[in-house]
Amino acid sequence: MRTATITRQTAETDISVTINLDGTGVYDNQTGVGFFDHMLDQLSRHALIDMTIRATGDLHIDDHHTVEDVGIALGQALTQALGEKRGIRRYGSCHLAMDDAQVRCALDLSARPYLICNLDLPFGKIGTFDTELVREFFQALSTHGGITLHIDKLHGFNAHHIAEAAFKAVARALREAVETDPRKADAIPSTKGSL
Repeated sequence: MRTATITRQTAETDISVTINLDGTGVYDNQTGVGFFDHMLDQLSRHALIDMTIRATGDLHIDDHHTVEDVGIALGQALTQALGEKRGIRRYGSCHLAMDDAQVRCALDLSARPYLICNLDLPFGKIGTFDTELVREFFQALSTHGGITLHIDKLHGFNAHHIAEAAFKAVARALREAVETDPRKADAIPSTKGSL
């Protein structure tokens, strides 16, 4: 079973993340940040990764620490669940359309974190959620998951649609990348012999 549980406790947040890479997209995410929970649900559902997240944070200040620290813990959980990455496809990509928005994602589970995030969200808020936190989440996920992650908005004017398309595109690309390749189910997908 490719599963992991990560707990992260700081003076700002208390977080628990449990994932199953071979799940069916069952989720139960409660961070206290409504729009973020909705995005995490999309990530789980479309990646087919079972995900349970509990987070309490200093929301009286703002949502930043909670969103970033969930990204850190989720990235660490992905790293742990993937182990030495034997048999995975490693790469994934997706062009995803959602109404006015089209977002492209390409990623590599390379253990070399790098984020390119060109979403250009048109408004500062989605409800009460700061749109700059979309990038902060993906930065933390990329860094702590060892993911080379490229996310680009091709079209879109509705901030909610753009953000949601980004999470769904990342999810679909991640689903592809973590899948086992039946032609190389025992091999590490690198000429170096390790990732």
